[in-house]
Amino acid sequence: MKHRNFKMVDYVIYGRGSFNQLEDIIAPHRKNGGPMIFLVDHFFESTNGQEHSLVSRIPRTGNDEIIFVDVTHEPKTKYVDYLANQLKEKYQLVSGIIGIGGGSTLDLAKAVSLMMNNPGSSADYQGWDLVKYPGVYKAGIPTLSGTGAEVSRTTVLTGPTRKLGMNSDFTPFDQIVLDPELTANAPINQRFYTGMDCYIHCIESLRGTFINEFSRSYGEKALELCRKVFVEKDHWDEESDDQLMMASYAGGMSIAYSQVGVAHAVSYGLSYLLGTKHGIGNCIVMNHIGEYYPEGVAEFKRMVEKNNIEIPAGICSELSEYEFNKMIDVSMGMKPLWENALGKDWEKIMTREKLRELYGRL
Repeated sequence: MKHRNFKMVDYVIYGRGSFNQLEDIIAPHRKNGGPMIFLVDHFFESTNGQEHSLVSRIPRTGNDEIIFVDVTHEPKTKYVDYLANQLKEKYQLVSGIIGIGGGSTLDLAKAVSLMMNNPGSSADYQGWDLVKYPGVYKAGIPTLSGTGAEVSRTTVLTGPTRKLGMNSDFTPFDQIVLDPELTANAPINQRFYTGMDCYIHCIESLRGTFINEFSRSYGEKALELCRKVFVEKDHWDEESDDQLMMASYAGGMSIAYSQVGVAHAVSYGLSYLLGTKHGIGNCIVMNHIGEYYPEGVAEFKRMVEKNNIEIPAGICSELSEYEFNKMIDVSMGMKPLWENALGKDWEKIMTREKLRELYGRL
């Protein structure tokens, strides 16, 4: 048996206020006058001329640049290419890419870093182990907890023909900064959707055929923390931010050595065709897959009710058969996810007809 030898994040700093150490962390990586490029979620862009307090704390020196990135929709390969090409044209050499925001911003930062040193389009690298060269230095600073993007070896990108990450050993961040203070003002609904991304990671990993003690150890801890936040507590507090940030990290580590499953495989089709955000898409699908994860789906529905969250319904009700087939094509292409969920004979279980029926219920 051949075991996977996977790449992890090089450096991790955790703790309230750890963001204040960012300049000390990135200073040794400034190269030949090349700027640090801060890709910041547009949520933090100034309003009424007032700079957001987080932005004012970003340690800029010399020709460092802050770029507010539009993550209304999940990152597209053409947006990655646009940003990388603009930076190459303007600076030729940059010292690093620092992503500050939710999962989409972190994925965008990883992808732009890789495309600074790899030729062609990011669409050329959608798949497993296709990236040829390391990117420039990259650091990830999550301001939402749940996606696990801070520790994963992939980037979730929508390309011309598919939604698929750049999965490679060159993809993980060189540094992550886990500061729970940065998640304090996240909107309640967004907190829930990204938190459920983590919860669903754990359910799919722990119930999957790829499960092993490495993944189980992280997955069980992440699941325990998710339950503390969304099941046991009656109100959100600072401890909730601490717990969910570590649940996100542990959940991401759990799937690093296993895989996700049905909810993610189906939601990829929704994202590709409809632009449905990843966390919401997973929740929409999770509502309808009790056949595969009975206990997890039952608990998920209790958490939805307890936290007064409304899950969108009927989003596929007016789609054409052509559109259904596009979603099915994207979803069926996620072979490792289906194999983890249903085993090596998954294609006999999840047929196109069965997947069409499932999409019809969403």
